[in-house]
Amino acid sequence: MKRILTVLIALTITLASHAVLKEKDLPQTLHILRSELTDFHRELTERLELSKTQNKKVRDQLFATMERSNQNALMLYSQKQDYVFDLTYACHEATEQYHEFRQQQLPFNTWINKLNSNIARYDSLIVSLRSMPVMMLDDHAKTDRSVCLTLATNIRNNLEESRGTMKEYITFYDMTEKRLAYLNDYAQKRYNDIQTSIFRNGGDSYISILANWPQQWTTTMQTVTKKYQPNDKSQWDSRWILGLLVSILIYAIIATLLNYIVIHYVVPKRFRTKEFLKKQACITMATTTVTFGLILAIMLTVSQQHFFIMACGLLVNFAWLMGAILISLLLRVNGSQIKSAFRIYTPLLAVSFLVIVFRIILIPNELVNLIFPPILVLCALWQWSVIRRHNKNIPKSDMFYTYITQAVFITSVVCSWIGYTLFAVQLLIWWTMQLTCILTITCALQYLKIYGIKHHYEEMPISKTWAYDLLYQVLLPVLGVISVMISFYWAADVFNLTDLCWKIFYAKFVDLSNLKLSIVSLAFVISLWFLFSYICTTVLQFLRMHYRSSDPSTAASREVMGKNVTQVLVWGAWFLITMSVLGVSLEWLMVVTGGLSTGIGFASKDIIENIYYGISLMTGRIKVGDWIEVDGTMGKVTTINYTSTIVESVYGEVITFQNSQLFSKNYKNLTRNHGYILTTIHYGVAYGSNLQQVMELVDTAVNNMHHQWTDPTKTAKSVVGELADSSINLKIFVWSEATRRSHVTSDVLKTIYDTLNANGIEIPFPQQDIHLHNN
Repeated sequence: MKRILTVLIALTITLASHAVLKEKDLPQTLHILRSELTDFHRELTERLELSKTQNKKVRDQLFATMERSNQNALMLYSQKQDYVFDLTYACHEATEQYHEFRQQQLPFNTWINKLNSNIARYDSLIVSLRSMPVMMLDDHAKTDRSVCLTLATNIRNNLEESRGTMKEYITFYDMTEKRLAYLNDYAQKRYNDIQTSIFRNGGDSYISILANWPQQWTTTMQTVTKKYQPNDKSQWDSRWILGLLVSILIYAIIATLLNYIVIHYVVPKRFRTKEFLKKQACITMATTTVTFGLILAIMLTVSQQHFFIMACGLLVNFAWLMGAILISLLLRVNGSQIKSAFRIYTPLLAVSFLVIVFRIILIPNELVNLIFPPILVLCALWQWSVIRRHNKNIPKSDMFYTYITQAVFITSVVCSWIGYTLFAVQLLIWWTMQLTCILTITCALQYLKIYGIKHHYEEMPISKTWAYDLLYQVLLPVLGVISVMISFYWAADVFNLTDLCWKIFYAKFVDLSNLKLSIVSLAFVISLWFLFSYICTTVLQFLRMHYRSSDPSTAASREVMGKNVTQVLVWGAWFLITMSVLGVSLEWLMVVTGGLSTGIGFASKDIIENIYYGISLMTGRIKVGDWIEVDGTMGKVTTINYTSTIVESVYGEVITFQNSQLFSKNYKNLTRNHGYILTTIHYGVAYGSNLQQVMELVDTAVNNMHHQWTDPTKTAKSVVGELADSSINLKIFVWSEATRRSHVTSDVLKTIYDTLNANGIEIPFPQQDIHLHNN
């Protein structure tokens, strides 16, 4: 209806005549106006003719909506409070129609205002044409004036007629909306009663029912006989229900036979491996379930029978959850475990199908309260039996799920026996739906991980794996979060309590002035955490790839700074969005932090100082991999962050310096200048040696070493250092790698020693003369 009304309004008000501008004189202006009004009148007349067909469609749809609302009203007002399934179906139909109608709400007032504006414009134009003096016009201009006046009057009348039609639609629309709103309010009250009955008040305990068994049995049989009494004129006749159950059985048999034939006679022999044959029964059930679900979905789209639509919708949901469990088992479990794995889920699937059948046949409460508690006891015992017999032959994850299923069965038994039978039904349906979602998502995660390992995604750059990471790290975890709400929603849909479910999701269980928590807001915040975590990781990997490709020597230190900045920006944005979603007032947060800022400032003075020096270091003064010397300790920088720097010394010690300590102790960067430092090596010769010859011999020998750890662009040079007591001490300056200084010193001293010995130059050692005086 919204689309038709929109088309109708477009035909009526979106067509506007072109304005005339000031021409060279009045007759010319009238001539142009006549042409414009003629074209507009012709187009408006054509559109009004077309709108008559649309008017009929709008009336028919409004009448159909009114008829449906009357049907829903009769159905809703006639339901008994004890017939929960019937009542929830009626409430759902009423609320669903109201929400559908609200979605079609149109801006009638805006359209009326546009029509009023156009009508007023043409009223002014008509008055202007009528009051125009004709004595100053020539014959042709008089004719143009008369034609313009006639056209403007006709256009104005057509717009007035459209406004009247629009007001008529508004009247019907408002009347329909009020009626649907009243039905919706009544349905919400009944929903609240159902909620109270299921979750709060409950009913008679099963012990009291057994104590009054004869009376309960008689009352239940009377209710069943009355409810399922044949009625030829109703679409909800018991024979329709029986026919549907028979049809389900026939379709299931047909689907099973078709899939059996395909698997046994169509599947090529090369696919019929030993593993395939072990899983053959489960494959047949899975394909049968999928086929059956597709058949139901097709029938759902073509059927016009209300009971059949409701039943097919529920059965499609059951086919989905059963198919998801079977396909998950086929993909995750090997052939030797498949039978045991299916059997541990059979009790839950059986009781879920039973609940769906109860929902389809709209079973009375009395019958549910009478037969469901003992059925739950049998299913709980059945579940315990399959756990004992098959838990050793299934994966650990499925074993964990079976224990939860057993706990759910025990809880449901307790609830049903103390009078909360419908709550027990809700609990079982919720866990079935939740388990289906868990198995589907975990199966997808497992095979996505296998796909990544197979294609070596861990070794690929982020530019090729970002989409895979988005799916693996964001979409599937977010689906896991949403699956909790989805399972509750589907469980509520069994009783047509989806509207109540949405209210619970959006209800603020913490509603303070500066904090508002709801299930939806928490789920949204958790989902955002996965998204921002992915953004942070991906951005860091892109930065790392950029740094390493542009300048590998400074990549490590720039990564540290980029990591810190990225984390602050990304998680700061997540924090602000979270505060907004949770209703935390930023003004209140600023007041609190402002009051604490003074104390925090004094307490964190040293931290802030270290952060300042850390930023200074990370801008390029020191990078990861540099060799520095602090207080005589030389080591390699392994990590730089905002508060400290970690150095691994040449002796294997790991030393952590606060960033401020490096500046206060005047650290030395030994590798900043191409990695070479000036090394001073001392040696001595005896008095009487030819110093010029000694220095030439030593310098030549050391330079001819061409040592791999010395600077090839700079030569070694000896100088006289000291005239000592026992020797003439000399020094030779060698540019060596900072990290290999000790090795270079050792090799140079060895060369000096060999050179001096080879040339007969004495290397003195300390000696003293002792004079003895004999008295």
